[in-house]
Order: sequence, then structure tokens, then C-alpha cells
Amino acid sequence: MPLASPAIDSDVFRHFCARFASGVTVTTVCDEAGNPHGLTASSFTAVSLNPPLILVCINHNSGVLQHFRRASHFAVNILNDQQQGLSNQFALKSRDRFEGVPWRPGHGGSPLLDDCLAQVECMTHKIVDAGDHAVFFGEVVAARVADGAPLLYFDRAYRLLDSVP
Repeated sequence: MPLASPAIDSDVFRHFCARFASGVTVTTVCDEAGNPHGLTASSFTAVSLNPPLILVCINHNSGVLQHFRRASHFAVNILNDQQQGLSNQFALKSRDRFEGVPWRPGHGGSPLLDDCLAQVECMTHKIVDAGDHAVFFGEVVAARVADGAPLLYFDRAYRLLDSVP
């Protein structure tokens, strides 16, 4: 029988998570009618090279979660160091986060935002509910990269790299 682990205080866990620097992404999808939806997410990572898999986590309370659950494809747009405003726009609980945002549909229709540092288009591989989030595993069907520096998030604030090799 597994031993019960002691519960960690949620504030301590949040503080721990804030000490991990991460890139900032806008994860996007289109609904059945072709309307774009998206949200800012820093919980993104590569999972596997063969097959090429990534994952992104979406809070169960997110208003766009239903669209991701229904879609066959989604995209992850990695923001560059000049796109903090875009990150803020997609973090708001607004109905039209895409207002004034130039984008084009990728393979499978997922929105690809202009001028991002990198993008992956994914076919939904698996969805796992874990705690208060849904974890979306995506099989990468296309990827693009551009020159530039990433927008980072560390200790509850945006950060910039001092230099990029």
C-alpha cells in the first residue's frame, strides 16, 4: 500500500513554481464554426522526439477549455521578447482575445499568430485530467522558428534574456 504524502501548503507550492523560469506561449484553437480561441500558457514542454509530442496544461476553469477538448488540432505560439502585450491580451478573461491580432490558419485550422519566435501545430494525441488542469498532448505536424529572443516568465513577472547566442 502506498504511503500517503503530506500535503504541501498551496502558497509554498505556488512560490516553488514561480522559481522556475519558463517561456510564454499563446495556445490556440478554432471551434467548429471556425472562430479562433486562445490563452496565455507557460505550462508547455516537449515530451518526445519519436513521435514528436508536446504538452500544454489548461486550467479546468478556463473559458476556452471546451474548445480545446472538441478540436482535433491546436497550435502553440512561443512569444518573443517584444510580445508582452500579446501575452497580457490572451491572459485576460475577455470574449474576443483575438481583437486586433493578426493570424493565419495553420494545418488543421489552428491560429498561428504573426511574428512569434516559434510555433508548433499539433494534432490532439491525448487529453489527461490531472488535478485542476487538463493536460493536452499534441503530436507535432508542423513547426516554424524565427530569430530573436524569448519572452520569459519568472517569479510572477515577465523577464528578458540579457543576450541570445
